[in-house]
Amino acid sequence: MALIEGLKIQNYRSLQDISMGRIGTDQTLRKAAPLTPLTVVIGKNGVGKSSIFDAFGFIADCMETDLETACNARNRGGYDKLISSGTDQPIMITIYYRESRNDRPITYEVSIGKEEKTDLPIVLSERLRQRAKSSGGSGRPRSFLHLENGKGTVYVGDDALEGDETSKRIVEFDPHKLAIVSLAEQFSENPRIAQFKKFIQSWYLSYFTPDSARKIPQAGVQKHLNLHGDNIGNVVQYMERNHPIVFKRILDDISKKIPGIGTIEPYRDSITNNLYLLFKDKGFAKPFTQQQMSDGTLKMFSYLLLLNDPEPAPFICIEEPENGLYHKLLETLANEFREHATGKKGASQIFITTHQPYFVDALEPNEVWVLEKGADGFSTIKQASQIEFVQNMVNEGQPLGALWYSDYLDAR
Repeated sequence: MALIEGLKIQNYRSLQDISMGRIGTDQTLRKAAPLTPLTVVIGKNGVGKSSIFDAFGFIADCMETDLETACNARNRGGYDKLISSGTDQPIMITIYYRESRNDRPITYEVSIGKEEKTDLPIVLSERLRQRAKSSGGSGRPRSFLHLENGKGTVYVGDDALEGDETSKRIVEFDPHKLAIVSLAEQFSENPRIAQFKKFIQSWYLSYFTPDSARKIPQAGVQKHLNLHGDNIGNVVQYMERNHPIVFKRILDDISKKIPGIGTIEPYRDSITNNLYLLFKDKGFAKPFTQQQMSDGTLKMFSYLLLLNDPEPAPFICIEEPENGLYHKLLETLANEFREHATGKKGASQIFITTHQPYFVDALEPNEVWVLEKGADGFSTIKQASQIEFVQNMVNEGQPLGALWYSDYLDAR
């Protein structure tokens, strides 16, 4: 599966300059440990956790539309609301990833500023870099895409890099859109670019709300849970029909983890063609529909559906999964996420933001990053395992969430 090994965000809201994991093109980060399969960012309210989540969403939206639309999507408020206060520097995002564990890593760097004439956001620079196949993992990563203000070069093919004049192409694109979106359409010439675009478009960024899950959809199977969760009944219909063994396991898990829940099954109204989920609660003769179920039950059920998707997203990002859940379920949920992220078959890398100590209790220090906001209003971040005494205290049996609650996890 594709893995993000490192991330750097600059001048995006309160994230003036934060980096996580390994970035091979950055001298200060090239020897750092890569991000773990399960990565969790913790912090108090208002420190910038939502901004990290939204930075992923912003890049994903830029893959689907132009920059101005992406800057205004999801209540972002436009470029001027995204750029860090007081800076004259552009938004810069770096993603260091590899298509699989055996592939050479690729660095994607994009810089987004503002066009003076039109006052619209534009791509100031866009770059993809990789080490040469013959380098044996050493040597300077070289560009196979490098554009400035929409103009530059691309090196076509599987392995071509900067310096290979036979594969060099001079290109020009509309700077109001990411060039990799257009280049990815030329798959035979740019397979690495196409794979990177597909990777980002396959991300699952959860905007799930229980109210969305309570909506009654029209009957019809759907393979994957959508970002809001309002097709949960359609996914249940698909799982029951096409993956009955997996679906039964999910129902068994729900019954064990949520007291009172017996069975869950889809029901189609033959007159309206509406699709209902029937939750048979122990002790009640008549089942309840999703409109009558608690937030926590719907949320836990949706997460288990997501993690048991036969074709899971390569990257799953969830903001504050603990909301609405009984605190004793949080350790179970954290373990479910880790088991999926580290699984050998069909695993996804999972990125989570939270401020719930009970959830953090189930985590290891190398899985946790502590985000804090300084006196200047900008965020800082540090891996919990890099904080003095933390690893030793965990080794001695102290739960990580309890250490955070007691203010031992201080990123500054």
